[in-house]
Amino acid sequence: MNAPNLSIAKFRLGHIVATPNAFTRLAQDEVLAAIQRHQSGDWGDVPEEDRQENELSLQQGFRLVSAYCSAQGVKFWIITEADRSSTTVLLPEDY
Repeated sequence: MNAPNLSIAKFRLGHIVATPNAFTRLAQDEVLAAIQRHQSGDWGDVPEEDRQENELSLQQGFRLVSAYCSAQGVKFWIITEADRSSTTVLLPEDY
């Protein structure tokens, strides 16, 4: 499988927000890198069926969900809403 081109945005992010928990526990540079991966179609650490669902969601205009892990081992998600009005960075326990 070819790696996504990180310079090509596949969709709009809308307004980017983070939960207070994510804001305090994640480094800004890691969040920004993960947002770039998310927007380029690199869905991170999700199962194959979720990758396929994201690809369908990209074409059909549904919600997009990616999962990543910080250098400190903190798992976090990035969710872009179906209407592309907002993207949220959050920890699983914030959901």
